[in-house]
Amino acid sequence: MTESASAAPGAVRLATPVGRWVLLTTVLGSGMALLDSTVVNVALPRIGADLGAGLAALQWTVNAYMLTLAALILLGGALGDRFGRRRIFVIGVVWFAVASLLCGLAPNAGVLVAARAFQGIGGALLTPGSLALIQSTFHPDDRARAVGVWSGFGGVGAAVGPFVGGWLVDGPGWRWVFLLNVPLAALCVPVALRHVPDSRDPHAHGRFDVLGAGLGALALGAVTYALIAAPERGASAAVLGSAVGGLLLAAVFAVVERRRPDPMLPFGIFTSRQFSAVNAVTLCVYAAFGGFFFLAVLQLQIVTGYSALAAGTALLPTTVLMLLLSARSGELGRRIGPRIPLTVGPLLCAAGMLLMARVGEDAVYWRDVLPALLVLGAGMVTLVAPLTATVLASVDVSRAGLASGVNNAAARAAGLLAVAALPLLAGMDPDAYRSADRFDDAFRLAMGLCAVLLVLGALLAWFTVRSDVLAPAAEGEPPHCRAECRTHCAVAAPPLDPGEPEPTHHPGDRPPPRSSP
Repeated sequence: MTESASAAPGAVRLATPVGRWVLLTTVLGSGMALLDSTVVNVALPRIGADLGAGLAALQWTVNAYMLTLAALILLGGALGDRFGRRRIFVIGVVWFAVASLLCGLAPNAGVLVAARAFQGIGGALLTPGSLALIQSTFHPDDRARAVGVWSGFGGVGAAVGPFVGGWLVDGPGWRWVFLLNVPLAALCVPVALRHVPDSRDPHAHGRFDVLGAGLGALALGAVTYALIAAPERGASAAVLGSAVGGLLLAAVFAVVERRRPDPMLPFGIFTSRQFSAVNAVTLCVYAAFGGFFFLAVLQLQIVTGYSALAAGTALLPTTVLMLLLSARSGELGRRIGPRIPLTVGPLLCAAGMLLMARVGEDAVYWRDVLPALLVLGAGMVTLVAPLTATVLASVDVSRAGLASGVNNAAARAAGLLAVAALPLLAGMDPDAYRSADRFDDAFRLAMGLCAVLLVLGALLAWFTVRSDVLAPAAEGEPPHCRAECRTHCAVAAPPLDPGEPEPTHHPGDRPPPRSSP
């Protein structure tokens, strides 16, 4: 029997060999998904040129992954609770690696898009499981430090991701952006099976809302198809039918989720006005972020003439700022309340995107690109940590994991729709990315639209978010759930947080304090 097999979930100490193996496994698994989300955008121009694909295929290369991930991420967390977090995590890693291999070997754009959708399913299985394994495995006294180490390594991975992606695209080729996941999975899976104790929620049942997940995916997919196909096909029957069908499916999804006894998305959680308000802010800001990071790397390569490596490296300042200052931003939000950070942050991001609109053919990095990214990064630092904490504080502690999952899925859906809609709204035709002049004009308009979304998010925050939502609970009231992931550098969505588990007592233990990093 291995040491991990005899280690009880909730009792593993960080300083033990088992604790280190658990951290290594979760960092490797989450690192695969995080790297993939940061490096694929850098490879898009080369993918288009190599496969002879139009702008729509590049949009689907990003959106096929986000579609299945956003639609299934809540279901993935529920599967881990029911069937074992390690088991579902390992299945997700293997699934993600197989899909990555298919992406790397794709002979045409159609196969690549299908493989990316397949990859998103793996991401939905492993992404919730990574942090859930840490929460369920480590002793309460070590849990906050373990999450800090995990999130710190994740931040470093996010920082180096665009650099690594650019180097791979300019060197071995864009296919290695995907093939790199295969050796990472080959290392992760044996370590997880040998050294990580499995755990599950004893109260979880076997009823899963597969119908709800399917309806959500179909609704998002139909609307996304209509938005992406419209520039080429116009107001054709297929485009209009897809748009109307997607909206009808969304309505059916809402009806089904309200009537099912165990829905994937319990609409009752939105009875918290504060939770609903923060998710509305999330939709605005992450739609803008999704559109920006999709188009910015294209602008730098197509118009400014950067290589893939230079374009990926150019975006590092935003990630570095988040890596260094996220924890301080979270503390500031707790001291002064989230209302001001959630108002000022989007306004700073809007200013950064308007500055980025000046970046054209003759742009100089230090004069034009860097100031825009520093302002954008400052805005992201200001808003992301307080937004996450406010989401968790807006609901009962027992529903914090669900609230975090809903917020994460909402952000990914917003980015998905932005990547589909912005090129249409900005007037990009299917071949726009092959013309520097046409792409530059559309990019400037798109940055203005992203800025409008961010200003809308700031106004929503100012008028709907309470300043006292993060204040300590009054005596006799249940304490607020605090965000455990303090360092977060991914730009696609806020961090997932499974919530604070019930304290696990072991013989000889003193009652553990609630972790509040």
